[in-house]
Amino acid sequence: MDTTVPAPNAPRVLPRAEWVKTLPQAIVASCVLLLDAEDRILLLRYADGQPAAGLWGLPGGMLDHGEDPVGAARRELHEETGIALDGDLRFIGYDHRADVLGTGPVIDFYFHGGRLPAGQPVLRSSEHDHHGLFALADLESTPLATRLPTLTALLTAACTDTVVCLRDGLPQ
Repeated sequence: MDTTVPAPNAPRVLPRAEWVKTLPQAIVASCVLLLDAEDRILLLRYADGQPAAGLWGLPGGMLDHGEDPVGAARRELHEETGIALDGDLRFIGYDHRADVLGTGPVIDFYFHGGRLPAGQPVLRSSEHDHHGLFALADLESTPLATRLPTLTALLTAACTDTVVCLRDGLPQ
């Protein structure tokens, strides 16, 4: 016979489905850093009608439900540029942004996709209206979706085989 008596102020245990709803939520995205032979970075400019219209950023976007970060990076790169990479994507960093445009936290995974062959065609999606290869010095006055300190840290990580941890776009 069980003679245990429940404590009067014992915390109630939520069923798993309810408990999961109480956990912090975050948007997860993956981006690809592609370089040319001169270490210039491939950037895309968001077209009119896009939330970041007129800003330049790396190819990438949000993960689909159940998708892993590497798979999302490959998919987004292909969707946005027409480029399908055969080789491995090397993880070069992440950025935790506490709040993006009121949507809450975003975690970006960054991968180095290697070097673009000379003359590599870029077949932009309708999400973007222009693309270009940029040296960091060219970006001082360029309107950027991916901040210059972020691009600088990612380029350094790609060129030195290191990984960078960012918070709100700044190295930690």
